[in-house]
Amino acid sequence: MLKKINVKKFIILLSTIVISIFLLISFIIGNENFSDIKSIITADQKRLIIKIFFPYKLISKQKLQISEQTDKIEQLKNFRFKAELYHKEILSDILTKESITTLKNNLILKKYLLTSGFYAGIHEFSPGSGYIDFHDGKIVVLSSRGILAFKNDLEDNNENFKQIKNNINEFIGLDQFIKDYRYSLKDIFIFNKKIFISFTEEIEENCWNTSIIYGEMNYENIMFQKLFTPKECIHSINNIDKEFSAHQTGGRIVSFDDDHILFTIGEYRSRFLAQDKKSINGKIIKINIYNSDYEIVSMGHRNPQGLYFDKEHDFILSTEHGPRGGDEINLIEVSKINGEKVQNYGWPISSAGEHYLHGGPIGSNQEKYDKYPLYNSHSKHGFIEPLYSFVPSIAISQIVKITEDRYVVSSMKKDRALYFFELNKQKQIINLNKVEVFERVRDLIFNNNKLYIFMETTPSIGVINFN
Repeated sequence: MLKKINVKKFIILLSTIVISIFLLISFIIGNENFSDIKSIITADQKRLIIKIFFPYKLISKQKLQISEQTDKIEQLKNFRFKAELYHKEILSDILTKESITTLKNNLILKKYLLTSGFYAGIHEFSPGSGYIDFHDGKIVVLSSRGILAFKNDLEDNNENFKQIKNNINEFIGLDQFIKDYRYSLKDIFIFNKKIFISFTEEIEENCWNTSIIYGEMNYENIMFQKLFTPKECIHSINNIDKEFSAHQTGGRIVSFDDDHILFTIGEYRSRFLAQDKKSINGKIIKINIYNSDYEIVSMGHRNPQGLYFDKEHDFILSTEHGPRGGDEINLIEVSKINGEKVQNYGWPISSAGEHYLHGGPIGSNQEKYDKYPLYNSHSKHGFIEPLYSFVPSIAISQIVKITEDRYVVSSMKKDRALYFFELNKQKQIINLNKVEVFERVRDLIFNNNKLYIFMETTPSIGVINFN
């Protein structure tokens, strides 16, 4: 009995000592009057004491540091948006600086760094994203935040890009950009004296889809108006799969004929929409530029980023981002465009990639694979096989033709390269050749036997001359 009393007393005494030490150290650490005592303890000892006796303080401090860092990042992003929009508002010139790089196969890349105006990209901290096209021999550039400018001759170092006044910010602006840097303009296309621009539209509060505006092309002031706005939208919070990505938007525009354009639309990570014929998401569509009527050309796409209509061979080449792996180059037969039986490329039933969570169809990932199995084969499940699948992914972007049977596709991500290839008579990719350009490539255009490249890491416009 005596032993039990002694043990109890010992436990009470020990607890009292520990609590007293705990309170004392806690008081000392938070009190400037004990600076002499604190100076005796080394930094490593302080960290050890806090870690052992006051883990809650360590966690609180880490949370505060993370919060402060997040705030700084958001402030920087907002500053960049505002700086670019201010540069647009005052219609300042876009300055350039030339440099030259030798690439693989003795290709020479001339780079024209855009030293002003392009401050806010659409991939994390890429300094500036943009798109390029030509009109009347002039190069026209569009930033992802609405700066529109032209230059008579890109290679004339005595000339700057001159801004074109516009009303783009009536359709998308700072209110949308600060919600997420991925909300942005998506492409520029100039055709039949008209200029078309695609963008992520907030159709309702926090509910998005990809739309097109257009205006009469001129170099003074372009007043845009709506051409195409989807009736449906994907809510960034309240959606079926509780997943949303403002990167998976599509938005590429190319010509089809004098009356129609082709337009890609992503599925914003509402994967099931790609197989829903009543939805335009996860599709490539053909739009009448005079009355906005549209027809679905192909379906089963995740995020089609690149598009080229090869009129000579009567097929369309498209590129699309896969998930973890499975970026694709697809071929769409124009002769098989049929409203009743749409050509289907399989997403999200078939893909060479995997869903983003690691480990495949196990644990919390199993439900995702039950709904969207990502079978490696397309044809076994009634879909059209891609011409080529990149595993791992290259963050594929635009695709253009450079000679009769030779094409080039651009990439972003780590390899930051161009991929040149040929198509044989069986419409198979051969002679695939990677050429690093050391920057993320957002856009391509081939004009007068020169390949023009929008490079968003710096940002710059690159030129490779094939003459």
